Amino acid sequence: MSRLTRTDTGAGAVAGAVAPPAPARVLTVESADGARLHVEVHGPDNAPPVVLAHGWTCSTRFWAAQISELAADHRVIAYDQRGHGRSPASPACTTDALADDLEAVLAHTLAPGEKAVVVGHSMGGMTVMAASARPRFREHAAAVLLCSTGSGRLVAQARVVPLPAGRVRSWMTTRILTSRAPLGPVTPVAKRILKYATMGAGSAPHLVEACARIVHACPRAVRHSWGRVLAALDLDHGVRDLRVPTAVIAGTADRLTPPAHARSLAAELPHCVGLTELPGLGHMTPVEAPELVTATIRELVTTYTGKTGHTGDTGNTEAVRADRTVNEQVKEGA
Repeated sequence: MSRLTRTDTGAGAVAGAVAPPAPARVLTVESADGARLHVEVHGPDNAPPVVLAHGWTCSTRFWAAQISELAADHRVIAYDQRGHGRSPASPACTTDALADDLEAVLAHTLAPGEKAVVVGHSMGGMTVMAASARPRFREHAAAVLLCSTGSGRLVAQARVVPLPAGRVRSWMTTRILTSRAPLGPVTPVAKRILKYATMGAGSAPHLVEACARIVHACPRAVRHSWGRVLAALDLDHGVRDLRVPTAVIAGTADRLTPPAHARSLAAELPHCVGLTELPGLGHMTPVEAPELVTATIRELVTTYTGKTGHTGDTGNTEAVRADRTVNEQVKEGA
């Protein structure tokens, strides 16, 4: 049975970079419909590749901690989803477009047949699910890490609105996801709202501010368009088609994609190699638990690509067993 390693996620681990280093190369990749994607490549050209797909309202800056740590001995490929960061907005906002974009990035940054670990956070994880049956994805994906994501029923299960589950909460959640309202400047009130909705109560203030600046930089029309996609999301078929070894990470205090999503993914994935639930953490797990997420990426690279980067000292560790059914999943802090 496969094993993944879990590192300490205490206060000392939360400190991480809030801005990625300058990339070694910057590319503009054209997707199937002509959409242009901003792509950054960090690290040595001959190092084992890792591809990072960020979530809704975020950008490549979201992966600052992972890029800063991995780029020394991995080729880290990060791209802005269409309409986010430095990728221009596109009228095509669909899960098929997300899959097209990921395939285009893989085709332009990897050699034929070259294998990479693909990491998706939130909508980035949904991108992976949407692409799971695509030929180029299967050609290039050695393993996958899904962070704080789900395949559907996002509105029904979200806990952003502090009301019991039901029609009223679902209606209000949909209004929030699809809102066209401007977010405005990053004020103390704005940071409190973002922290409540997306991060754990113990999140460090500088990380809350960093996430707020990333989210507030997303154009409101883009936020609205992709929010509508998330509200109607149905990618259960993509989970069943995701046949490569896949690890799942979730925060127990995630209000956008609560742990029930992670447990469902772990139960339905054909080759789940670990479910890790992080006590007290929210939706922004790569920012809130940077060392754990980075260590998991490293272990997936070592185990499933046949290549090894410098692993360094991972601190105190404990094994997380990889089981396929919800009843047998390891639930940290449960």
